[in-house]
Amino acid sequence: MTTGDRSEPATAAGERQTLEGFLDYHRTTLRAKCADLSDAQLRTASVPPSTLTLMGLVRHLAGVERWWFRIVTAGEDLPTLYYSAEDPDGDFRTTAGTTWGATLADWEAEVAAARAVTAARGLEQLGDGKPHRGTAVSLRWVLIHMIEEYARHNCHADLLREAIDGRTGE
Repeated sequence: MTTGDRSEPATAAGERQTLEGFLDYHRTTLRAKCADLSDAQLRTASVPPSTLTLMGLVRHLAGVERWWFRIVTAGEDLPTLYYSAEDPDGDFRTTAGTTWGATLADWEAEVAAARAVTAARGLEQLGDGKPHRGTAVSLRWVLIHMIEEYARHNCHADLLREAIDGRTGE
């Protein structure tokens, strides 16, 4: 996935292709918001007093991909990424040692794993893993939730990127 490969989802597709298309559109949008920035810029909290950064958003979404697709949907027994019960916001936190290369590799690996989980299941199929608030959720629900998650955080990414170098756009 490169930053220049973002295209609108198909306008006359079936439900599955539409859901997957919108999720991929938002994934690519986030990646584009991080393009051509240094590690230091990606770790910049641009709207004080918030500590939110672009790199923190990507870390968070790597963890969200793992949680919803691999742990909740596929039932894989995996640790969470970057955060824990003791540090619930650890995914958003970055340090001078947090690199874009490692963050991007983790996110890309989780996106690839999510695509594999999605391809192997029907939209109505309930998750085999952890329930959400006591209830198993369908793949359809997870896809819609992930579209919402990315859309919300892409709005944050818009503001962060504009504060870093003035770049605006979708």
